[in-house]
Amino acid sequence: MKRITLVIFLNLITLFSLFAQEREKTPIGGRPNIKGDLFLELGFNTLNNKPSELNTEFFKSRTFNIYYQYPINLFGEKSGFSFNPGIGVASDKFAFEGDRALFNNTEVGPNSSELLPIKEAYGDDVVVGKNNVGVNFLEIPLEFRYHFNRNNYDKSIRVAFGGKVGYLFQAQTKISYNDSDGLERKIKDRQAFGFNQFRYGVHARLGFPGFNLWGYYGLNEVFQKNKGPFNTQATQLNFGLSISLF
Repeated sequence: MKRITLVIFLNLITLFSLFAQEREKTPIGGRPNIKGDLFLELGFNTLNNKPSELNTEFFKSRTFNIYYQYPINLFGEKSGFSFNPGIGVASDKFAFEGDRALFNNTEVGPNSSELLPIKEAYGDDVVVGKNNVGVNFLEIPLEFRYHFNRNNYDKSIRVAFGGKVGYLFQAQTKISYNDSDGLERKIKDRQAFGFNQFRYGVHARLGFPGFNLWGYYGLNEVFQKNKGPFNTQATQLNFGLSISLF
């Protein structure tokens, strides 16, 4: 995962340079003279329309996104309106309650999953440590913004609405436990688990100079039909805080 993310991030940096204007020296702590925004989003995620068996632990179910978005002024330079397409990488971790994790559902097929207690898979005498399911997407965010300070967008409060389309490039479970002999075991299992290859949804942002509050609501189901645990039709809800790196 680290190597894949590094390659994607380096490619994104190359894209940033294509959109960037010539840089001028800025004072220490000043904003680089690069047109656009580089957002680092931190937050939490949960599932909607799910059975109680798919409840997740709030603080352990986290979201980490990084996006670059390029501004295109609408209706003139000082209208306050802009269209901001972008590209980025999104990573979500789900931590299911009761020390349960996703495993392949052999009755359905290789691209499927069921939710089982970890002790059922590895033994009743194990002590479970870390346990989460991670999904990683290459995403394209598209949003319309209105800046209340029409003379200086960088120092303006703003509101934004739009959507995202994402392509799943990796899904995995990560489990650590101590066995009956006290030995620590760490297991990473990378497979599709029945997740939808594509996801799309709407998002909103309330922005202030330097940071934003954001939310995302998925419009399609997290798992493919009849491929996820309990044949769930759950959708996704994410929210959190983002920092503008430039």
